[in-house]
Amino acid sequence: MLRALFERADGILSESKLDEEFLALAIRDQKIELAKMSAKEMERFARFTALALRSNIARRLSGLAHREFCARLGDSPLLQWFLQVGEIDQIKVFAKSTSDRFGRWINAESMRAINQRLIALLGIASEEASQTVAFGLKDPVQLEEVFLDSTCLKANIHFPVDWVLLRDAARTLMKATLCIRKAGLKERMPQGPEEFLSEMNKLCMAMSAGRRTKDGKKSRKRILRKMKKLEGRIGGHARAHCDALLTRRGETELSEGQARVIIKRIEGVLEQLPAAIKQAHERIIGGRQVANEDKILSLHDPDINVIVRGKAGAEVEFGNKLWLAESRQGLVLDYALYEDNPADTTLVKPSIERLTQDMKLPIQSAWGDRGLFSKKNVAHLESNGIASGLCPRNPAELAAKLQLPGVREGMKRRGSTEARIAIFKSMFMGQPTRGKSFAARELAAGWAVLTHNLWVLARLPQATQKTARRSKADTIPPGALKRAA
Repeated sequence: MLRALFERADGILSESKLDEEFLALAIRDQKIELAKMSAKEMERFARFTALALRSNIARRLSGLAHREFCARLGDSPLLQWFLQVGEIDQIKVFAKSTSDRFGRWINAESMRAINQRLIALLGIASEEASQTVAFGLKDPVQLEEVFLDSTCLKANIHFPVDWVLLRDAARTLMKATLCIRKAGLKERMPQGPEEFLSEMNKLCMAMSAGRRTKDGKKSRKRILRKMKKLEGRIGGHARAHCDALLTRRGETELSEGQARVIIKRIEGVLEQLPAAIKQAHERIIGGRQVANEDKILSLHDPDINVIVRGKAGAEVEFGNKLWLAESRQGLVLDYALYEDNPADTTLVKPSIERLTQDMKLPIQSAWGDRGLFSKKNVAHLESNGIASGLCPRNPAELAAKLQLPGVREGMKRRGSTEARIAIFKSMFMGQPTRGKSFAARELAAGWAVLTHNLWVLARLPQATQKTARRSKADTIPPGALKRAA
Protein backbone atom coordinates (compact mmCIF):
# COMPACT_ATOMS: atom_id res chain seq x y z
CA MET A 1 0.00 0.00 0.00
CA LEU A 2 2.79 2.42 0.85
CA ARG A 3 4.62 1.70 -2.38
CA ALA A 4 1.42 2.17 -4.41
CA LEU A 5 0.74 5.47 -2.61
CA PHE A 6 4.16 6.91 -3.43
CA GLU A 7 4.06 5.64 -7.00
CA ARG A 8 0.65 7.24 -7.53
CA ALA A 9 1.78 10.52 -5.93
CA ASP A 10 4.84 10.50 -8.18
CA GLY A 11 2.64 10.06 -11.24
CA ILE A 12 0.38 12.95 -10.22
CA LEU A 13 3.36 15.24 -9.62
CA SER A 14 4.86 14.35 -12.98
CA GLU A 15 1.62 14.82 -14.91
CA SER A 16 0.62 18.05 -13.17
CA LYS A 17 4.09 19.60 -13.62
CA LEU A 18 3.80 21.12 -10.15
CA ASP A 19 7.58 20.95 -9.89
CA GLU A 20 7.91 23.58 -12.62
CA GLU A 21 5.36 25.83 -10.91
CA PHE A 22 7.13 25.26 -7.60
CA LEU A 23 10.49 26.21 -9.12
CA ALA A 24 9.11 29.48 -10.52
CA LEU A 25 7.63 30.41 -7.14
CA ALA A 26 10.85 29.51 -5.32
CA ILE A 27 12.85 31.76 -7.64
CA ARG A 28 10.45 34.60 -6.86
CA ASP A 29 10.26 34.05 -3.10
CA GLN A 30 14.02 33.65 -2.63
CA LYS A 31 14.72 36.62 -4.94
CA ILE A 32 17.02 34.61 -7.18
CA GLU A 33 18.63 36.65 -9.98
CA LEU A 34 19.00 34.16 -12.79
CA ALA A 35 21.11 36.54 -14.85
CA LYS A 36 23.83 36.46 -12.19
CA MET A 37 23.86 32.67 -11.82
CA SER A 38 25.97 30.22 -13.77
CA ALA A 39 24.44 27.21 -15.47
CA LYS A 40 25.82 24.96 -12.72
CA GLU A 41 24.34 27.13 -9.98
CA MET A 42 20.96 27.20 -11.72
CA GLU A 43 20.99 23.43 -12.06
CA ARG A 44 21.87 23.00 -8.40
CA PHE A 45 19.07 25.36 -7.29
CA ALA A 46 16.55 23.57 -9.51
CA ARG A 47 17.63 20.19 -8.11
CA PHE A 48 17.31 21.40 -4.51
CA THR A 49 13.91 22.94 -5.27
CA ALA A 50 12.59 19.66 -6.67
CA LEU A 51 14.02 17.90 -3.63
CA ALA A 52 12.29 20.38 -1.31
CA LEU A 53 8.90 19.71 -2.93
CA ARG A 54 9.16 15.96 -2.76
CA SER A 55 10.77 15.77 0.69
CA ASN A 56 8.01 17.83 2.28
CA ILE A 57 5.33 15.65 0.70
CA ALA A 58 7.11 12.42 1.62
CA ARG A 59 7.74 13.50 5.21
CA ARG A 60 4.08 14.35 5.78
CA LEU A 61 2.87 11.18 4.06
CA SER A 62 5.12 9.13 6.32
CA GLY A 63 4.15 11.15 9.42
CA LEU A 64 7.74 11.52 10.62
CA ALA A 65 9.57 14.42 12.24
CA HIS A 66 12.61 15.92 10.50
CA ARG A 67 15.22 13.83 12.36
CA GLU A 68 13.34 10.54 12.01
CA PHE A 69 12.56 11.22 8.35
CA CYS A 70 16.22 11.80 7.47
CA ALA A 71 17.23 8.62 9.31
CA ARG A 72 14.51 6.65 7.49
CA LEU A 73 15.57 8.12 4.15
CA GLY A 74 19.03 6.61 4.54
CA ASP A 75 17.75 3.02 4.51
CA SER A 76 14.52 3.26 2.47
CA PRO A 77 14.84 2.58 -1.28
CA LEU A 78 11.21 3.68 -1.63
CA LEU A 79 11.85 7.16 -0.21
CA GLN A 80 15.12 7.46 -2.12
CA TRP A 81 13.28 6.66 -5.35
CA PHE A 82 10.51 9.17 -4.65
CA LEU A 83 13.00 11.93 -3.74
CA GLN A 84 15.28 10.97 -6.67
CA VAL A 85 18.36 10.72 -4.45
CA GLY A 86 19.16 7.02 -4.89
CA GLU A 87 21.92 6.17 -7.36
CA ILE A 88 23.78 3.01 -8.29
CA ASP A 89 27.09 3.91 -6.62
CA GLN A 90 25.94 6.19 -3.80
CA ILE A 91 23.01 7.52 -1.79
CA LYS A 92 22.84 11.25 -1.10
CA VAL A 93 20.69 12.12 1.88
CA PHE A 94 20.42 15.35 3.88
CA ALA A 95 20.37 16.33 7.55
CA LYS A 96 17.40 17.41 9.65
CA SER A 97 18.41 21.07 9.41
CA THR A 98 18.17 20.85 5.62
CA SER A 99 14.80 19.13 5.91
CA ASP A 100 13.61 21.97 8.12
CA ARG A 101 14.91 24.53 5.60
CA PHE A 102 13.04 22.71 2.82
CA GLY A 103 9.83 23.35 4.77
CA ARG A 104 10.38 27.09 4.33
CA TRP A 105 11.51 26.99 0.71
CA ILE A 106 8.53 29.09 -0.41
CA ASN A 107 6.09 31.30 1.51
CA ALA A 108 2.46 30.70 2.45
CA GLU A 109 1.10 32.76 -0.46
CA SER A 110 3.02 30.68 -2.98
CA MET A 111 1.90 27.52 -1.24
CA ARG A 112 -1.70 28.59 -1.75
CA ALA A 113 -0.98 29.10 -5.46
CA ILE A 114 0.37 25.54 -5.70
CA ASN A 115 -2.75 24.14 -4.05
CA GLN A 116 -5.07 26.13 -6.30
CA ARG A 117 -3.09 24.96 -9.34
CA LEU A 118 -3.62 21.33 -8.39
CA ILE A 119 -7.38 21.84 -8.02
CA ALA A 120 -7.53 23.74 -11.32
CA LEU A 121 -5.86 20.84 -13.12
CA LEU A 122 -8.68 18.50 -12.19
CA GLY A 123 -10.38 19.68 -15.38
CA ILE A 124 -13.83 20.86 -14.18
CA ALA A 125 -14.72 24.28 -15.65
CA SER A 126 -11.08 25.40 -15.53
CA GLU A 127 -9.45 27.44 -18.25
CA GLU A 128 -6.14 25.70 -17.60
CA ALA A 129 -7.49 22.15 -17.83
CA SER A 130 -6.89 20.22 -21.02
CA GLN A 131 -8.93 17.13 -20.31
CA THR A 132 -12.11 16.22 -18.53
CA VAL A 133 -10.64 13.49 -16.33
CA ALA A 134 -7.19 14.39 -15.05
CA PHE A 135 -4.46 12.17 -13.57
CA GLY A 136 -5.93 8.99 -15.03
CA LEU A 137 -8.94 8.93 -12.68
CA LYS A 138 -11.83 6.65 -13.50
CA ASP A 139 -14.40 9.38 -12.80
CA PRO A 140 -14.01 13.18 -12.75
CA VAL A 141 -13.71 14.88 -9.38
CA GLN A 142 -17.01 16.45 -8.34
CA LEU A 143 -16.55 20.15 -7.61
CA GLU A 144 -20.19 21.24 -7.75
CA GLU A 145 -20.68 20.83 -3.98
CA VAL A 146 -18.60 22.25 -1.15
CA PHE A 147 -18.79 21.37 2.54
CA LEU A 148 -17.65 24.11 4.91
CA ASP A 149 -16.49 24.03 8.52
CA SER A 150 -13.97 25.58 10.91
CA THR A 151 -11.85 24.19 13.73
CA CYS A 152 -9.11 25.21 16.13
CA LEU A 153 -5.54 24.45 15.15
CA LYS A 154 -4.04 23.96 18.58
CA ALA A 155 -0.72 25.58 19.38
CA ASN A 156 2.14 23.78 21.09
CA ILE A 157 1.91 25.58 24.45
CA HIS A 158 1.41 24.72 28.11
CA PHE A 159 -2.02 25.02 29.60
CA PRO A 160 -2.02 28.81 30.19
CA VAL A 161 -2.24 28.88 34.00
CA ASP A 162 -0.98 32.32 34.94
CA TRP A 163 1.78 31.30 37.32
CA VAL A 164 3.09 28.78 34.75
CA LEU A 165 4.11 31.78 32.63
CA LEU A 166 6.35 32.91 35.50
CA ARG A 167 7.98 29.50 35.58
CA ASP A 168 8.54 29.57 31.80
CA ALA A 169 10.04 33.06 32.07
CA ALA A 170 12.43 31.93 34.81
CA ARG A 171 13.55 28.93 32.78
CA THR A 172 14.17 30.93 29.61
CA LEU A 173 16.04 33.73 31.40
CA MET A 174 18.23 31.48 33.52
CA LYS A 175 19.08 29.11 30.68
CA ALA A 176 20.10 32.08 28.53
CA THR A 177 22.10 33.48 31.46
CA LEU A 178 23.82 30.13 31.83
CA CYS A 179 24.85 30.25 28.15
CA ILE A 180 26.41 33.67 28.69
CA ARG A 181 28.27 32.56 31.83
CA LYS A 182 29.61 29.46 30.09
CA ALA A 183 30.92 31.73 27.31
CA GLY A 184 33.07 33.53 29.91
CA LEU A 185 30.99 36.60 30.85
CA LYS A 186 29.98 36.58 34.52
CA GLU A 187 28.15 39.19 36.54
CA ARG A 188 27.77 39.11 40.31
CA MET A 189 25.09 36.62 41.44
CA PRO A 190 24.38 35.30 44.96
CA GLN A 191 23.80 31.83 43.49
CA GLY A 192 24.03 30.10 40.15
CA PRO A 193 21.28 29.95 37.54
CA GLU A 194 20.58 26.32 38.43
CA GLU A 195 19.83 27.28 42.04
CA PHE A 196 17.39 29.96 40.89
CA LEU A 197 15.62 27.38 38.74
CA SER A 198 15.48 24.95 41.64
CA GLU A 199 13.96 27.61 43.88
CA MET A 200 11.32 28.44 41.27
CA ASN A 201 10.48 24.74 40.80
CA LYS A 202 9.90 24.37 44.55
CA LEU A 203 7.48 27.28 44.48
CA CYS A 204 5.69 25.78 41.47
CA MET A 205 5.23 22.46 43.27
CA ALA A 206 3.94 24.29 46.32
CA MET A 207 1.53 26.27 44.14
CA SER A 208 0.18 23.04 42.61
CA ALA A 209 -0.27 21.43 46.02
CA GLY A 210 -1.72 24.59 47.57
CA ARG A 211 -5.07 24.03 45.87
CA ARG A 212 -5.67 20.95 48.02
CA THR A 213 -4.86 22.51 51.40
CA LYS A 214 -7.37 23.82 53.91
CA ASP A 215 -6.58 27.50 53.31
CA GLY A 216 -5.73 26.96 49.65
CA LYS A 217 -6.57 30.44 48.42
CA LYS A 218 -4.46 32.20 51.07
CA SER A 219 -1.62 29.72 50.52
CA ARG A 220 -1.57 30.34 46.77
CA LYS A 221 -1.54 34.10 47.29
CA ARG A 222 1.40 33.80 49.66
CA ILE A 223 3.31 31.58 47.23
CA LEU A 224 2.62 33.90 44.30
CA ARG A 225 4.09 36.82 46.23
CA LYS A 226 7.27 34.79 46.69
CA MET A 227 7.28 33.91 42.99
CA LYS A 228 6.92 37.58 42.02
CA LYS A 229 9.84 38.55 44.27
CA LEU A 230 12.00 35.74 42.90
CA GLU A 231 11.03 36.62 39.32
CA GLY A 232 12.20 40.19 39.88
CA ARG A 233 15.62 38.97 41.02
CA ILE A 234 15.88 36.57 38.09
CA GLY A 235 14.95 39.32 35.63
CA GLY A 236 17.56 41.65 37.11
CA HIS A 237 20.38 39.12 36.78
CA ALA A 238 19.31 38.23 33.24
CA ARG A 239 19.32 41.92 32.28
CA ALA A 240 22.81 42.40 33.72
CA HIS A 241 24.20 39.46 31.73
CA CYS A 242 22.39 40.60 28.58
CA ASP A 243 23.97 44.06 28.87
CA ALA A 244 27.37 42.47 29.41
CA LEU A 245 26.98 40.43 26.25
CA LEU A 246 25.95 43.51 24.30
CA THR A 247 29.07 45.45 25.28
CA ARG A 248 31.68 42.71 25.76
CA ARG A 249 30.92 40.05 23.18
CA GLY A 250 34.47 40.28 21.89
CA GLU A 251 35.71 38.64 25.11
CA THR A 252 33.81 35.45 24.26
CA GLU A 253 33.92 32.91 21.44
CA LEU A 254 30.26 33.54 20.58
CA SER A 255 29.59 34.63 17.04
CA GLU A 256 27.48 37.68 16.30
CA GLY A 257 24.57 35.48 15.27
CA GLN A 258 24.76 33.36 18.42
CA ALA A 259 24.87 36.44 20.62
CA ARG A 260 21.95 37.96 18.76
CA VAL A 261 19.82 34.86 19.41
CA ILE A 262 20.60 34.89 23.14
CA ILE A 263 19.95 38.63 23.45
CA LYS A 264 16.67 38.37 21.54
CA ARG A 265 15.57 35.51 23.78
CA ILE A 266 16.24 37.46 26.98
CA GLU A 267 14.80 40.77 25.78
CA GLY A 268 11.67 39.09 24.42
CA VAL A 269 10.85 37.61 27.84
CA LEU A 270 11.85 40.70 29.84
CA GLU A 271 9.56 42.83 27.69
CA GLN A 272 6.55 40.68 28.58
CA LEU A 273 7.51 39.92 32.18
CA PRO A 274 5.71 42.89 33.85
CA ALA A 275 2.48 42.07 32.01
CA ALA A 276 2.78 38.36 32.92
CA ILE A 277 3.30 39.22 36.60
CA LYS A 278 0.34 41.59 36.56
CA GLN A 279 -1.83 38.97 34.89
CA ALA A 280 -1.01 36.40 37.57
CA HIS A 281 -1.60 39.01 40.29
CA GLU A 282 -5.01 39.95 38.91
CA ARG A 283 -6.18 36.36 38.68
CA ILE A 284 -4.78 34.85 41.90
CA ILE A 285 -4.43 37.72 44.36
CA GLY A 286 -6.99 40.18 43.02
CA GLY A 287 -9.48 37.49 42.01
CA ARG A 288 -10.38 39.44 38.86
CA GLN A 289 -10.82 38.14 35.34
CA VAL A 290 -8.56 39.25 32.52
CA ALA A 291 -10.08 39.86 29.09
CA ASN A 292 -9.08 37.30 26.48
CA GLU A 293 -7.59 39.94 24.21
CA ASP A 294 -5.34 41.14 27.06
CA LYS A 295 -4.09 37.70 28.11
CA ILE A 296 -0.58 36.43 27.51
CA LEU A 297 -0.98 32.78 26.56
CA SER A 298 2.62 32.10 25.60
CA LEU A 299 5.84 34.07 26.08
CA HIS A 300 7.24 32.69 22.84
CA ASP A 301 4.22 32.75 20.51
CA PRO A 302 2.09 35.91 20.57
CA ASP A 303 -0.24 34.91 17.71
CA ILE A 304 -2.47 32.60 19.76
CA ASN A 305 -6.13 33.12 20.59
CA VAL A 306 -8.59 31.78 23.13
CA ILE A 307 -11.20 29.97 21.03
CA VAL A 308 -14.40 28.99 22.82
CA ARG A 309 -15.72 25.88 21.04
CA GLY A 310 -18.27 24.73 23.60
CA LYS A 311 -17.75 21.06 22.71
CA ALA A 312 -17.36 18.03 24.95
CA GLY A 313 -13.73 17.79 26.00
CA ALA A 314 -12.89 21.06 24.25
CA GLU A 315 -14.86 23.81 25.92
CA VAL A 316 -11.94 26.20 25.34
CA GLU A 317 -8.99 25.69 23.00
CA PHE A 318 -5.83 27.73 22.44
CA GLY A 319 -4.49 28.30 18.95
CA ASN A 320 -5.68 29.71 15.62
CA LYS A 321 -8.94 29.23 13.75
CA LEU A 322 -8.58 26.99 10.69
CA TRP A 323 -11.15 27.10 7.86
CA LEU A 324 -11.59 24.19 5.47
CA ALA A 325 -13.81 23.69 2.43
CA GLU A 326 -14.13 20.09 1.29
CA SER A 327 -15.41 18.48 -1.92
CA ARG A 328 -17.71 15.49 -1.89
CA GLN A 329 -14.78 13.17 -2.60
CA GLY A 330 -12.72 14.60 0.26
CA LEU A 331 -10.41 17.10 -1.47
CA VAL A 332 -9.66 20.31 0.43
CA LEU A 333 -10.70 22.98 -2.06
CA ASP A 334 -10.14 26.03 0.13
CA TYR A 335 -8.43 26.74 3.42
CA ALA A 336 -7.48 29.70 5.59
CA LEU A 337 -5.71 30.13 8.92
CA TYR A 338 -6.67 33.26 10.85
CA GLU A 339 -4.36 35.22 13.11
CA ASP A 340 -7.33 36.72 14.98
CA ASN A 341 -10.54 34.96 16.03
CA PRO A 342 -13.32 35.97 13.58
CA ALA A 343 -16.88 34.67 13.89
CA ASP A 344 -17.64 31.64 11.75
CA THR A 345 -20.47 33.42 9.96
CA THR A 346 -18.02 35.96 8.53
CA LEU A 347 -15.88 33.26 6.89
CA VAL A 348 -18.42 31.91 4.41
CA LYS A 349 -18.45 34.87 1.99
CA PRO A 350 -14.64 35.19 1.48
CA SER A 351 -14.36 31.42 1.04
CA ILE A 352 -17.08 31.34 -1.62
CA GLU A 353 -15.40 34.27 -3.40
CA ARG A 354 -12.08 32.44 -3.48
CA LEU A 355 -13.73 29.32 -4.85
CA THR A 356 -15.86 30.98 -7.52
CA GLN A 357 -13.85 34.07 -8.50
CA ASP A 358 -10.22 33.14 -7.91
CA MET A 359 -10.40 29.41 -8.70
CA LYS A 360 -13.36 29.54 -11.15
CA LEU A 361 -14.97 26.43 -9.67
CA PRO A 362 -18.58 25.58 -10.69
CA ILE A 363 -19.98 25.56 -7.16
CA GLN A 364 -23.72 24.83 -7.17
CA SER A 365 -24.39 24.16 -3.48
CA ALA A 366 -22.66 24.92 -0.19
CA TRP A 367 -23.26 23.00 3.04
CA GLY A 368 -22.46 24.00 6.60
CA ASP A 369 -23.56 23.57 10.22
CA ARG A 370 -25.61 25.95 12.33
CA GLY A 371 -22.56 28.01 13.26
CA LEU A 372 -22.28 29.20 9.65
CA PHE A 373 -25.93 30.06 9.13
CA SER A 374 -27.01 33.68 8.77
CA LYS A 375 -29.43 35.49 6.51
CA LYS A 376 -26.56 37.42 4.93
CA ASN A 377 -24.75 34.20 4.04
CA VAL A 378 -27.89 32.67 2.53
CA ALA A 379 -28.52 35.83 0.49
CA HIS A 380 -24.89 35.89 -0.70
CA LEU A 381 -25.05 32.27 -1.83
CA GLU A 382 -28.33 32.76 -3.66
CA SER A 383 -27.05 35.91 -5.38
CA ASN A 384 -24.22 33.83 -6.82
CA GLY A 385 -26.57 31.07 -7.97
CA ILE A 386 -25.46 28.69 -5.20
CA ALA A 387 -28.05 26.67 -3.30
CA SER A 388 -27.71 27.19 0.47
CA GLY A 389 -27.22 24.02 2.47
CA LEU A 390 -26.39 25.91 5.67
CA CYS A 391 -28.28 24.35 8.56
CA PRO A 392 -30.89 26.79 9.96
CA ARG A 393 -30.77 27.52 13.66
CA ASN A 394 -34.54 27.63 13.98
CA PRO A 395 -35.88 24.06 14.46
CA ALA A 396 -39.05 24.85 12.53
CA GLU A 397 -37.05 26.16 9.56
CA LEU A 398 -34.81 23.10 9.71
CA ALA A 399 -37.81 20.75 9.71
CA ALA A 400 -39.24 22.49 6.65
CA LYS A 401 -35.89 22.48 4.87
CA LEU A 402 -35.41 18.75 5.42
CA GLN A 403 -38.50 18.11 3.31
CA LEU A 404 -36.77 19.48 0.21
CA PRO A 405 -35.20 16.94 -2.18
CA GLY A 406 -31.55 16.12 -1.42
CA VAL A 407 -31.30 18.30 1.69
CA ARG A 408 -31.35 15.45 4.18
CA GLU A 409 -28.67 13.54 2.29
CA GLY A 410 -26.52 16.65 1.91
CA MET A 411 -26.63 17.48 5.62
CA LYS A 412 -25.82 13.88 6.45
CA ARG A 413 -22.80 14.07 4.17
CA ARG A 414 -21.74 17.32 5.79
CA GLY A 415 -21.34 15.45 9.07
CA SER A 416 -18.44 13.56 7.48
CA THR A 417 -16.55 16.85 7.22
CA GLU A 418 -15.93 16.56 10.97
CA ALA A 419 -14.04 13.34 10.27
CA ARG A 420 -12.15 15.02 7.43
CA ILE A 421 -11.01 17.74 9.83
CA ALA A 422 -9.84 15.13 12.34
CA ILE A 423 -7.87 13.29 9.65
CA PHE A 424 -6.35 16.51 8.36
CA LYS A 425 -5.22 17.73 11.77
CA SER A 426 -3.99 14.44 13.21
CA MET A 427 -2.34 12.91 10.12
CA PHE A 428 -1.05 15.92 8.19
CA MET A 429 -0.77 18.83 10.65
CA GLY A 430 0.12 17.06 13.87
CA GLN A 431 -1.56 17.63 17.19
CA PRO A 432 -0.39 20.05 18.34
CA THR A 433 1.23 21.85 15.44
CA ARG A 434 4.94 22.46 16.05
CA GLY A 435 5.19 25.89 14.43
CA LYS A 436 6.32 28.63 16.82
CA SER A 437 4.71 31.51 14.93
CA PHE A 438 1.58 32.21 12.93
CA ALA A 439 3.59 32.40 9.69
CA ALA A 440 5.07 28.95 10.35
CA ARG A 441 1.67 27.44 11.08
CA GLU A 442 0.12 29.06 8.01
CA LEU A 443 2.86 27.64 5.79
CA ALA A 444 2.52 24.24 7.44
CA ALA A 445 -1.22 24.31 6.70
CA GLY A 446 -0.46 24.86 3.01
CA TRP A 447 1.91 21.88 2.90
CA ALA A 448 -0.63 19.77 4.76
CA VAL A 449 -3.36 20.64 2.22
CA LEU A 450 -1.11 19.72 -0.73
CA THR A 451 -0.07 16.41 0.83
CA HIS A 452 -3.62 15.61 1.88
CA ASN A 453 -5.00 16.24 -1.61
CA LEU A 454 -2.31 14.08 -3.20
CA TRP A 455 -3.19 11.36 -0.69
CA VAL A 456 -6.89 11.61 -1.57
CA LEU A 457 -6.25 11.61 -5.34
CA ALA A 458 -3.91 8.63 -5.02
CA ARG A 459 -6.67 6.63 -3.33
CA LEU A 460 -9.40 7.41 -5.88
CA PRO A 461 -10.22 4.71 -8.49
CA GLN A 462 -8.12 4.92 -11.64
CA ALA A 463 -9.17 4.32 -15.21
CA THR A 464 -6.43 1.70 -15.45
CA GLN A 465 -4.49 0.11 -12.61
CA LYS A 466 -1.21 0.28 -14.51
CA THR A 467 0.83 3.27 -13.36
CA ALA A 468 3.53 4.71 -15.57
CA ARG A 469 6.83 5.08 -13.75
CA ARG A 470 9.61 7.47 -14.65
CA SER A 471 12.74 6.13 -16.27
CA LYS A 472 14.82 6.76 -13.17
CA ALA A 473 12.94 3.95 -11.45
CA ASP A 474 14.96 1.58 -13.63
CA THR A 475 18.02 2.40 -11.53
CA ILE A 476 16.39 0.84 -8.45
CA PRO A 477 17.52 -2.72 -7.70
CA PRO A 478 14.80 -5.26 -8.53
CA GLY A 479 12.50 -5.89 -5.59
CA ALA A 480 13.79 -2.90 -3.61
CA LEU A 481 10.44 -1.11 -3.59
CA LYS A 482 8.65 -4.29 -2.62
CA ARG A 483 11.00 -4.89 0.31
CA ALA A 484 10.58 -1.26 1.47
CA ALA A 485 6.78 -1.49 1.35
